[in-house]
Amino acid sequence: MDGLSVVTLLGAATAAGWVDAVVGGGGLLLLPALLIAAPGLPLATALGTNKLAAVAGTSTAAVTYARRTKLDWRVAGPAAGMAVVVSGLGALLAGRVPAGAYRPVVLGVLVAVALFVTLRPAMGLVADPFKRTPARMVAVVALAGGVIAAYDGLIGPGTGTFLVLAFTTVVGADFVHGSAMAKIVNTGTNLGALAVFGATGHVYWLLGAGMAVCNIAGAVLGARMALRRGSGFVRVVLLVVVLALIVKLGVDQFRA
Repeated sequence: MDGLSVVTLLGAATAAGWVDAVVGGGGLLLLPALLIAAPGLPLATALGTNKLAAVAGTSTAAVTYARRTKLDWRVAGPAAGMAVVVSGLGALLAGRVPAGAYRPVVLGVLVAVALFVTLRPAMGLVADPFKRTPARMVAVVALAGGVIAAYDGLIGPGTGTFLVLAFTTVVGADFVHGSAMAKIVNTGTNLGALAVFGATGHVYWLLGAGMAVCNIAGAVLGARMALRRGSGFVRVVLLVVVLALIVKLGVDQFRA
């Protein structure tokens, strides 16, 4: 890998850290960048190296949010703990599931998400505490720590976005607090997957460490900006990231 490729990856890691901290979806930038910069890199190694960078950024963003806003640990804590295990199980299967098997499903979900957020402009702008019932709290823990965590271990890109939407729609968090809880859970999913990828030799440690430093820088900037500018800003970034994911997956599907 030449110097220009490394510099490009470090820049992509910084941008991915910013996007992840605000609303998730940084893997949309970093994973394709890894595969393009290192064409011979196995998919599992690209996923593992991406996780090394991502866990640094998401954990930094999580700490930043936790210091500056109040988190509902009754939801975020159990979901994060569950996510470590489930994401690790998903990572064991990474690379065995062909892209064509999941891409249409994820694409359909993202289109639905984009329409849902667009047609409900008030969603996530203010918290809805009446949604935070015991049943809904159990449901969001299962969704975030189970279904979405398994997706992150298997595939990855877009996980943070799905987590934000889960917390805003199921338990009525506003976008800022939903993003904060998403960072806690996303740290768990990244840790679980990284442990498996590392144990199986699928992490490019030196490159991943460099990208991790850049990812942290982007994450600090993104988390502070989201906290300063509020839920309206996060909503706009959310729509942009979802639309970008739709375009990328749509192009991939068309080329398949």
